Amino acid sequence: MSMVNISESAGSKIQEMLAAEGSSDLFLRIGVKEGGCTGFSYGMGFDDEKHDNDKVFQVQGLTVVVDEDSAKYLYGVEIDWKESAMGGGFTIHNPNAVATCGCGQSFRTAADAGKPNPDTC
Repeated sequence: MSMVNISESAGSKIQEMLAAEGSSDLFLRIGVKEGGCTGFSYGMGFDDEKHDNDKVFQVQGLTVVVDEDSAKYLYGVEIDWKESAMGGGFTIHNPNAVATCGCGQSFRTAADAGKPNPDTC
């Protein structure tokens, strides 16, 4: 199992968004921070700066970077892109989560509850 799995549809969407940025130096950074209504929230965006403790790997033709602190929460995560009548969006399935919020952007693990912030959901 890879640290992070990205579906073909999500990979295509991320490639499209990356191309729109117009810089070949950017990569996808995925992370976790305390907060969200359940304890931790996901972060995903483009970055051009790597740090010594970053984990770097290739998925769906993308360079993906995860900081060392986030890695323990993200191992085995599956990122997908779903189209709907209201548009599209990324979905995240995290096998480490024992609880998630209704919006799917916040979670808690069995070993760590994080610091929930109910005002963020």
